[in-house]
Amino acid sequence: MKFYQSNLLKKFSNITHAFTTKESGNLALHVNDNPSNVINNHKYLATELNYNKKELVYMKQIHSDIVHIVNNNDNFENPPTCDALITNQKNTPLMVMVADCSPIIFYDSKKEVIAVAHAGRKGAFENIINNVIQSFLNDFNSDINDIVVVIGASIKECCYEVGSEIYNEANKLNLEYSIQKKDNKFYLNISKILKNQLFKVGINEKNIEISNECSCCNDSKYFSYRANKNTGRFAGVILLKNN
Repeated sequence: MKFYQSNLLKKFSNITHAFTTKESGNLALHVNDNPSNVINNHKYLATELNYNKKELVYMKQIHSDIVHIVNNNDNFENPPTCDALITNQKNTPLMVMVADCSPIIFYDSKKEVIAVAHAGRKGAFENIINNVIQSFLNDFNSDINDIVVVIGASIKECCYEVGSEIYNEANKLNLEYSIQKKDNKFYLNISKILKNQLFKVGINEKNIEISNECSCCNDSKYFSYRANKNTGRFAGVILLKNN
């Protein structure tokens, strides 16, 4: 399986989307891979999903809560520094790359707005979800009931052991519900945080889809930084088609 699609998003004919796997190859240029191989992987994915690679906007991800509204300066050769992208531009694919963090795709079918976000521990703790949703509401006049959110494979509680300092930080942020203690070890559940944040901002449960696959457990299928620090990146991508 080179990539898979969301059941929630598949029903919309005016978008193209996918979550890639290891079979699609590494899509990141910053992980000591041969650049020509990475470019070829992007070319292949662009052909498979029928978009122009040059128009693809990905991010220099920094584990922030920064949301960037895509503009004409953004393209494959000039990625913005942020951890979320949002646009209503047609034929402008957006991509989030991960290797255990959560790849998130957003879509408002009424206003025709798309977004992607990268949520690791820091992004979840800083509530990047809220910032993306506020951009939908304030910058694109979306109705909260029209926004669909899909979260792809990521590291799960089974594999995400963290230190006591993370436990203490979670407690200070009232996120203690996301930590499980077993045998004097702490395990963090990022998906639980993200789902709770989606509920708090008003997203309907029927409009949320969260993969139950653990990227670390399934490191033969997905790139996993926890399983192997010298690893590539898989991705979530979405495109508004010019129907």
